[in-house]
Amino acid sequence: MISQKMQDLAKNGSAIRAMFEEGKKMAAQFGKDNVYDFSLGNPCTPTPDSVRTAAIDLLNNTDTLTLHGYMSNAGYEDVREAVAKSINSRFGMDYTAANLVMCVGAGGALNVALKTVINRGDEIVLQAPYFGEYNNYINNFDGVRVVAEPNYDDFSLNLPDIEKKIGLKTKAVIINSPNNPTGAVYSEEQIKELADLLDRKQKEYGHEIYLISDEPYREIVYDGHTVPYLPKYYANTFVGYSYSKSLSLPGERIGFLVINSAMTDFEEVAQAASTANRILGYVNAPSLFQKVIGRCVDETTDISLYKRNLAVLYDELTRDGYQMVKPQGTFYMFPKSPVADERIFTEAAKKYHILIVPGFTFACPGYFRLAFCVSEKTVDGSLEGFRSLAKDFGMI
Repeated sequence: MISQKMQDLAKNGSAIRAMFEEGKKMAAQFGKDNVYDFSLGNPCTPTPDSVRTAAIDLLNNTDTLTLHGYMSNAGYEDVREAVAKSINSRFGMDYTAANLVMCVGAGGALNVALKTVINRGDEIVLQAPYFGEYNNYINNFDGVRVVAEPNYDDFSLNLPDIEKKIGLKTKAVIINSPNNPTGAVYSEEQIKELADLLDRKQKEYGHEIYLISDEPYREIVYDGHTVPYLPKYYANTFVGYSYSKSLSLPGERIGFLVINSAMTDFEEVAQAASTANRILGYVNAPSLFQKVIGRCVDETTDISLYKRNLAVLYDELTRDGYQMVKPQGTFYMFPKSPVADERIFTEAAKKYHILIVPGFTFACPGYFRLAFCVSEKTVDGSLEGFRSLAKDFGMI
C-alpha cells in the first residue's frame, strides 16, 4: 500500500498535466492542427544555436570522466563562478560560487530552499493566484500553507493581506514575479514595501522570515517592464531560477538557487542547501547542462513570438468581451471566466477544441489560464472558437 500522503496526491493530480494529456488524445482524434492547446507552459521558441553548439562541442571534446562524473553537490565551481559574475554584472551584487547551488530546475531550487529552512508545522505564506506545485513543495516537508487573497485590480502584491497572514509560525514567503498565471510584474516600490514588512515581522517575532523568489520568467517581460532583484532589498532572500524558459530548455531541468550573502548565518545556510541538494536525491544538477550553462550564461531565447501572440490574443479576446489584466511578463494570461464556476467554461471550451486551465488550480477560482507559448497557427486558429465561446456565454 502506498503512503497516505501519496494516495492523496495521486488522487488529486495536476489539472494542468491532465489537460495536457487530454490534448494529446484530442490531437490523435481530430488532428494536431485542429486542437488549440493552451494548457502547458512549454516554450515553443527555439533554443539558441549557441546552446546546441556548446553541447556538441562539450560532448566531442571533453573526456567522459570530466564531463559525466560526479562533482561537488553544489555544482561545478567554474559554472557557479560564471553564473555569479553574470548576476554581479546585471544586478550590482558581489557574489561568488559560494552563493550558488546548481539545481534541477527552479522546482528543485525551491525544494532545496524549503528543505534547508523549514521544520514540520512552519507556515509558508503565498499570495493567490500562484503556481499550484508550491502546495506540493511545501507538503514535501510538512510545512503549512497560508494563502493571502489576490489583488484583483491588477494582480500586484496584496501587502495588507500578506501582513495579516504573517504570524509567529511564519518561516517564509514565496513570491513569483513575473507571475504564473497572471503575468504580473511586481514593482520596485512594492518589493521595498514587502522587504520593510518582513523586516518588521522578523523583529516582532524574533526569528528569521525568509523570502523565496521563484524567477523562471525573469527574462520574459514586455513594454519596458523590469523585474527588481530581490536580494538587493531584503537580506534573508533565496532566489530560485531556471533556464527552462529563458533558453527554452524545460526538459533539461537545469537552474540554480541563490543564497544571498547578507543572509543570517550565510555559511551555515549555504552548506545546508548543498547538503539538501544531495539528500533530496538530486545529488547534483545534470553535469552536461551545467557546463553548457557555463558557456551560455548570458544567452536568451527570442521572445518576439510571445509578444506577437500576446498582442493578438489580448486585442481579439478583449474585443470579444473577455475581461483580463494585460500581462506584463511571462507567456500566460489570466482572463476572468464569464461564469462563477470557471470549470463550466473550460469544459465548454473543449467543444471548440480549446484547452485552457481552470483558475482553481492556482487558488483563484473564477478565472482561467491561457499559455500563449504556442505557434502563431495555434493562436490564429483558436480565435473563431474563442469568439463562439463568447457568444455561447452571452459576452457578445
